[in-house]
Amino acid sequence: MSEAFSSQIREDQIRLTPMAAEKIAGLVSSVEDEDIEGIRIFVSGGGCGGMTYGMTYTDQAHPHDSVMDGEGFRLFVDPVALNYLEGCEIDFTSQGANASFVFNNVFQAVGGSGACGGCGAGGGGGGCGG
Repeated sequence: MSEAFSSQIREDQIRLTPMAAEKIAGLVSSVEDEDIEGIRIFVSGGGCGGMTYGMTYTDQAHPHDSVMDGEGFRLFVDPVALNYLEGCEIDFTSQGANASFVFNNVFQAVGGSGACGGCGAGGGGGGCGG
């Protein structure tokens, strides 16, 4: 694993609920690709639906990423995404067949949707962690 990180993510920047941390650790441990370094949290879009917050597996860290080391996982966030995610809580909810990561308290001034849209970490299309 590369060690080229500019900073650690503080809990006042991004906080994971215990359920989200457990699910992320499970996703990372289930990956058979040895090149995967962790999960990248990203922000994309704008448009009529506002910003979209999501997650995907990543095989590399970038020099300006911030990182969160958890039990059994690493999260990577670039500086732009971290700015939009400041103060957010990431939770994992499961209701019947629907399971997803939820981004609470996202930067509402830019129209954040608070939903994780189409993450690659879920292993299937459409949902995060399903």
